[in-house]
Amino acid sequence: MCYHTIQTKLALQIEKRFNAKIKDKSSFAPDDHINGFTFPKTPIITNEDITIIEHFNWGLIPAWSKNDDIKVMTLNAKIETVKEKPSFKDVVNQRCLIIANGFYEWQWLDSKGKNKVKYEIGIGDDELFAFAGLYSRWNDIQSGQLVNTYTMLMTQASPLMAKIHNIKKRMPVVLNPEDESKWLNLAPIEDFAYPYMTDLVANQISNDPQHLSLF
Repeated sequence: MCYHTIQTKLALQIEKRFNAKIKDKSSFAPDDHINGFTFPKTPIITNEDITIIEHFNWGLIPAWSKNDDIKVMTLNAKIETVKEKPSFKDVVNQRCLIIANGFYEWQWLDSKGKNKVKYEIGIGDDELFAFAGLYSRWNDIQSGQLVNTYTMLMTQASPLMAKIHNIKKRMPVVLNPEDESKWLNLAPIEDFAYPYMTDLVANQISNDPQHLSLF
């Protein structure tokens, strides 16, 4: 599963890459390690308006939820079952692009994960890309606040990712640039499950600043 991402690009770089404008630049904050379990706001593009980049909280809260406790369980969504799960089935047509230029995963060196190796993964040359996501707009009854949230779609691991995420063997759906519009325009979700994949590059992160190539 994927709970740690990277977005270190400047606002102008993101706007140029996705041909869209950031709605609230005061919310924009590049980060070399975004931890999903802090439920951060990160830049996304929804299929409501592809010309606007908004900041939604990671961890989807369904419209029917009475509180936000569910968000710890909805950082990721399995693409194979997303149409069936109560948390996601009502938002399968609420598509979004989750903007990033990398993510982290850990390879287990023993059966209990006590010894792990960290990898930084992206599409090469530190280029921007988009994860496939779903979004929700939730009204907090207690505060009256509208909370915008999203989840990241996960699929079976590619051969490369299976060697890294070697226990559960899953990976996020990283969209090929030419398929981003297809995702937003409601192409069948099944079309983005493995064997659909984007060529990824993985680098082992050592104890010093040098990155070591994995494959």
